[in-house]
Amino acid sequence: MLSAAAACGHRREAPLTAARVEYSPTTRPAAARHLSAASTLLHMASAAAADPGAAYKLLLSCPAGLPRSRVSVKFDQSFDRIPHPDAALEESISEIWNQRLKQNPSSYSGTKFRYGGHAVHYKDEPNKEYCVSLHLGLTDYSTFVGTNLNPLWEKFLVPSEDDSVHCQHMSNPLGNGAIVQTSDEKIIVLQRSYNVGEFPGYFVFPGGHSEPQEIGILAHQTDEKDLGVLNERVSQEMFDGIIREVVEETGVPANSLTEPIFIGISCREMNVRPTAFFFTKCNIDSSGVQELYSRAQHGFESTKMYAVSEEELRGMTDRMPGCHRGGFALYEMMKNDAKKHENEQYAPLRNTTPYAFV
Repeated sequence: MLSAAAACGHRREAPLTAARVEYSPTTRPAAARHLSAASTLLHMASAAAADPGAAYKLLLSCPAGLPRSRVSVKFDQSFDRIPHPDAALEESISEIWNQRLKQNPSSYSGTKFRYGGHAVHYKDEPNKEYCVSLHLGLTDYSTFVGTNLNPLWEKFLVPSEDDSVHCQHMSNPLGNGAIVQTSDEKIIVLQRSYNVGEFPGYFVFPGGHSEPQEIGILAHQTDEKDLGVLNERVSQEMFDGIIREVVEETGVPANSLTEPIFIGISCREMNVRPTAFFFTKCNIDSSGVQELYSRAQHGFESTKMYAVSEEELRGMTDRMPGCHRGGFALYEMMKNDAKKHENEQYAPLRNTTPYAFV
């Protein structure tokens, strides 16, 4: 598999100051001025007012793009969901899931990785490259339906500026999404099927979830000797999982994709839905990708594939759920960061400090 970091170019720059910004109709312009893409992002946020499901915020932005070697996972039971003290609210979780089963008896409550926050640290070496550690626990689909998709979902939230505390009673499975660029520099977008549960008919980037079952995880392990190995396996699944989703949803072969780079985490404000986004390049042109889509394994999840220019993509974001609008914002930040360094003759992977929106 090719390296996306190599495909994008390797650059370095002095660290930037982290800033807090929420991309929603209430975004504060003063905070947004910290970001080079402020005007574009503020326009996108204000447009979201017409569709509550389109509002989003960014939890983490890594505009330089991080390879697998600079993204790790701390997988621990302490990042699992905390039950809500309101017993009636807790009971509503199983009630809503039971209603879902009556409507669709084939519904399956699969295990998912739960997003419990992140940390940024620096490697102890001359370059002092920053790295991101994702804090993950376990949850399942039924709890997601009963908390995040609960009509009373806002009652599960805790008033806090700390997102991990704010969402501690939520299932919050960590989704994933990929910005896939074809060899003729088009971006792949899917239109969701009208038979899916969330945002039917909307435009989305390829994605889904990294899966605990793919690496044999059914529950937390207590053997501390194996924790290091386990964390490494989960870290790898973050990157393997997004490639698998792209292959299943678009039909492109895995060996046509560069190694993905991690560009950040967005969160749809409605239902507080977190999604990790990656960027990868495909060595097949847009017409070839369209042909492969007809044979995609999970093509039933979407009704159509589009391969669009960046300008066309910008126009499609008005019909994207918030988490994917946030993915486009992360892509814009990556592109803007790259443009600032396009005249540099040589630049190893940049040590740009991430924007941690806390």
